[in-house]
Amino acid sequence: MRFSARFDLWHAWVPLAAFGLSIALIMSLDADRWLAERFFVDVASGHWLGEGTFWADTLLHRWGRNFARLLGVAGIVALLLSWRLPRLRVHRRMLAYFVACMAVVPLLVGGLKLATNVDCPRDLQGYGGGRPYVELFDDRPNELPRAACFPGAHSSSAFALFCLYFIGLAYSRRMAMMGLSAALVLGAVFSLDQQARGAHFVSHDLWSAAIAWGICYGFYRYLWRGELRQ
Repeated sequence: MRFSARFDLWHAWVPLAAFGLSIALIMSLDADRWLAERFFVDVASGHWLGEGTFWADTLLHRWGRNFARLLGVAGIVALLLSWRLPRLRVHRRMLAYFVACMAVVPLLVGGLKLATNVDCPRDLQGYGGGRPYVELFDDRPNELPRAACFPGAHSSSAFALFCLYFIGLAYSRRMAMMGLSAALVLGAVFSLDQQARGAHFVSHDLWSAAIAWGICYGFYRYLWRGELRQ
């Protein structure tokens, strides 16, 4: 059996349409800067809500990053042990899928950050920095220094947990929704942390979520390509 058209509709085309609509609204309404100025930055002083704070810099950023890495390492260890332990052997494909998603999502997003040449909000004029604001798809002046702040890498390590949703589909709809909820909650927390630190606009993290979903869906679609999932 093969994947149904209904599965692809709800897991590929509907998310893609929702993402495209969200990005279009953000860009047309200048929601990135509106949200930043309303909730995260004092434009008069250029000070960001989470700038220099323990909860933003250490707890959610540094420790959060280490937590995501620990999950990846735990997955690798479990995958290696699956060649020795019969109880893990039956879950080897799931473990390989989990490790692949946890590794590829942040690596790809991190690579894109180096290639896109987009500034962090805190480096912009009026937000604590001195660089002019350049729209995402506008031509960036060559005289500006290189930048590496798009998409949001920190949140991508949490959004990589979208793989838990697809893993959960093999067991029950309830487990799938629990996995999806965990990824969304942790991804939102990591995103808000970086926005409070002036490291990203909301669209940066939305792009990361879309990339993570696409990778998790694509890997799942490939590894279980001969099976039907409703």
